[in-house]
Amino acid sequence: MVSVPNLHVSGVDAATGEPVELWAAAGVFVDGPVADPITLTGWVLPGLVDAHCHVGYSTEGPVELGVAEDQARTALASGALALRDCGSPTDTRPLVGRDDLPVLVRAGRHIARSKRYIRGLGVEVDTGADLVAEVRRQAAYGGGWVKIVGDWIDRGIGDLAPIWPDDVLVEAIAAAHDAGARVTAHVFGEDALPGLLAAGIDCIEHGTGLTEDTVATMADQGVHLVPTMINIENFPSFADAAGRFPLYAAHIRDLHARSDATLRAAAEAGVVIHAGTDAGGYIAHGRLVDEMVALGRVMSARSALAAGSHTARAFLGLRSYQPGDPADLVVYDDDPGLDLAALRAPRAVVRAGVIRAGFAAADATGHAQSHDHGYGPHGH
Repeated sequence: MVSVPNLHVSGVDAATGEPVELWAAAGVFVDGPVADPITLTGWVLPGLVDAHCHVGYSTEGPVELGVAEDQARTALASGALALRDCGSPTDTRPLVGRDDLPVLVRAGRHIARSKRYIRGLGVEVDTGADLVAEVRRQAAYGGGWVKIVGDWIDRGIGDLAPIWPDDVLVEAIAAAHDAGARVTAHVFGEDALPGLLAAGIDCIEHGTGLTEDTVATMADQGVHLVPTMINIENFPSFADAAGRFPLYAAHIRDLHARSDATLRAAAEAGVVIHAGTDAGGYIAHGRLVDEMVALGRVMSARSALAAGSHTARAFLGLRSYQPGDPADLVVYDDDPGLDLAALRAPRAVVRAGVIRAGFAAADATGHAQSHDHGYGPHGH
């Protein structure tokens, strides 16, 4: 049994610049003060969020539940205290609701068309009726999300192409919404986006094919975007491996070359962007900080911090710092708003009131050292 100490956390929220004074007891935030707390002082963020990962999947394929648990612990050590699993072939339901792991929000399994996705990763269906039925099954099996593969290489044309007819998407997304689930879609290219947006999709993954028109539609409809920038960095290698499909190779290289400009335009237009790594396939688990640093190329550092914390938590229905909620937060000695690389060295990663990682973890049974950072009007 892990001892849960009382906590006192003070400093400045690194994303908002607002002063922070927090108290925790029995693993939840409370109205303080509390008796004999461990005191942490520094730059504070609520638990970080990896809004696109695949717990239970690895570069070798599906993994056993114990390995999936290790993947979640690796993410937690980076400060990621909530994960949106965007599809996994492993049944990770036993990892949900555990205070020693990140909050896990599940999307069940990817829904793909036969021979139009990575073999063995998703559930493959053949017809529109099959898609709608599978959406209903995955809405029940998942934890509030359904993941549809929106485009993939079409071997007949040798390039990216939409997978589902527009009318089928309308019915499928409505079925998910009727079941109380939201829907997100894998989309690399341009052509699948209009149909998904017209059908009422809630979120787009990757989004490298966004255009001025689809960016405007996303902003108007409040559709969120998780670009997975560190996975986009793999696009040239995808092109190199394309072999028989030169159209696809050229297309994917072009999407990569203009990806920063595309995502910057989306951010400037008001599309809400969240940090997500795509960990589990080509990306190792625990790389959320790399993704947030990459987001700093297309938005301000403070906006990138919000994209990986406050706004992502709200996106998943998680509050920040509220009394009665699990005491989840990360504390840093240096201001990550001045240099996002400071995210790599947390003083304390606190999950449900327990210091799980960071410099202070080894001293969690006593009083973690407090530091006076000299906060003033220009300290943030």
